Amino acid sequence: MSQLGAQPTQSRRGQAKGGVLSRFFRAIGAFLAQVLDELRKVVRPTRSELINYTAVVLVFVVFIMAITAGLDWVLTRLMLWVFGG
Repeated sequence: MSQLGAQPTQSRRGQAKGGVLSRFFRAIGAFLAQVLDELRKVVRPTRSELINYTAVVLVFVVFIMAITAGLDWVLTRLMLWVFGG
């Protein structure tokens, strides 16, 4: 039986490592290029839109806080009534 092709030669082994590294760095470069392309497509909000979005978020957070505080107060009163506090 012939041993041809069973063991890679030293030069092929070196090429394989270089090929893997070059493909790895080429993939990183392609990824960064795609990230930059996507960032160029981003539409930034105007000042008035940003103020509007911020106000909507703050109102929503205050609303959720009020609901949570109200439920906490009701459940606290209920527990004190049930367990006689």
